[in-house]
Amino acid sequence: MPIISKVSSQKRPGRYNIFLDGKYAFSASEQTVAEYVLLKGQELTEEKVAEVKQFDEDAKATNLASSYLNYAPRTVFEVLQYLKDHEIDNEPAQNAVAQLSEMGFLDDQKYAETMIRQNLRTGTDGPLSLSTKLANKGIDPETIQLKLEQVADEEWLAAGKRVLKSMNRQVGKMSQRELERKMQSKLLSHGFSGAIAQAIIAELELDQTEDEQLEALKKQGIKAYKRFRRLSENERATKMRNYLFAHGFSSNEIDAFLAGEVVPLDELAEY
Repeated sequence: MPIISKVSSQKRPGRYNIFLDGKYAFSASEQTVAEYVLLKGQELTEEKVAEVKQFDEDAKATNLASSYLNYAPRTVFEVLQYLKDHEIDNEPAQNAVAQLSEMGFLDDQKYAETMIRQNLRTGTDGPLSLSTKLANKGIDPETIQLKLEQVADEEWLAAGKRVLKSMNRQVGKMSQRELERKMQSKLLSHGFSGAIAQAIIAELELDQTEDEQLEALKKQGIKAYKRFRRLSENERATKMRNYLFAHGFSSNEIDAFLAGEVVPLDELAEY
């Protein structure tokens, strides 16, 4: 039966070389040496050597994963990927994840719930966006769906309002219809459903006053005139009509502008 003939420290702190019958056999951490009392003169069977090596690999993986978790919460997938990047074999990596999960340091369901609740408090992601982000972190689809279903539609309103905060300054600069359309588009791009987006916009009470709508018509009308001023009168009027219609103004509003009721036509050139 092989006998430990020498235990020497490596240049790397906390690591030791184990020699059996005068020949180098394997290396072990200080934790492993202490766990198995690896001292000179101790006999080790082949089975015991294999057990020691497995313990050392598991301990290395667990310590590395624990250090990674100290910086921020992680998912099982992220920890496994981190260990793989650090050249940890699959078996010790899986053992480390199992141990940390049992100890409560790894919990994908809790991670998903925490991420969703944090977003509801301070974030700007809708449910579809969060679903994608959680999936990219390796959370299984059933867990994601379960956690998102626990959030009522009205709980998304605050996050949606944060998305639209900067757009509130556009009141009076564009038609209410165009403003609402752009808000809807922005909310959809942040992962909110159409129904939730409409509810968020309704909460903002965007009803523009007559003066604000008129000011928006004036701004957009002047912009349209500048864009098409070099065209013939008939062609310019057609282009301006199409431009203002695309920007959410009604036919009556467009007719009023083209008739010079908002800005006298002879003054347009001054802008």
